[in-house]
Amino acid sequence: MAKFKGSEVIEKMIGSGFTPVFYNPAIEVAKNVLKACYEGGARVFEFTNRDAWAHEVFAELKLYAVKNFPNLALGIGSVVDAPTAALYIQLDADFIVSPVVSEAMAKLCNQRGVTWIPGCGTLTEMLKGVELGADIVKAFPAGQLGGPAFIKAVKGPCPWLNIMPTGGVSPDKENIQAWFDAGVTCVGIGSKLISKDMVKNEDYVGLTQKVTQVVKIIEQVNK
Repeated sequence: MAKFKGSEVIEKMIGSGFTPVFYNPAIEVAKNVLKACYEGGARVFEFTNRDAWAHEVFAELKLYAVKNFPNLALGIGSVVDAPTAALYIQLDADFIVSPVVSEAMAKLCNQRGVTWIPGCGTLTEMLKGVELGADIVKAFPAGQLGGPAFIKAVKGPCPWLNIMPTGGVSPDKENIQAWFDAGVTCVGIGSKLISKDMVKNEDYVGLTQKVTQVVKIIEQVNK
């Protein structure tokens, strides 16, 4: 079962303000990236379901995380249907992130007490996600939806929404400031934080430094 209760995962997401998002088919690369992010201050990490063998990598990564990083909530992203969500729940994913709103997936996660974060492209989808039990909804792809201006617009009539934009978020202060000024609860950052060159060059020290910088930026933004 998931290491953390749903409320604990949400608390970690809100407290940290960001979630690194990453996938690589090589388990050692995934371990090194996870370690670098944790050492930089990340306490939530989203591994993504990007190919047929992603669940095997995730299973090893989960065991590694439980043994070495007791305060880390490790979840899975890019999950598009309930059967896949069930597979990762069985592998003890702490949360499930989806690019879509799926009632079947919501029902399953609610039954198992696992945090479910649906991907939404409209205010209607966001409210549907909340209706189905989501405490945080994912604006995706956030950049293409209109960026911080889109968040500000939907927060106008629905200020209670907890929104996590993913896609279009970069680790620089100006960009992060704009998202939080618009009213996001937290942000998901993928390749702009964990770049292909950084992984290729095994620059895990540099990654730790970038994550540390993001942690400091968010602390400053939320003061």
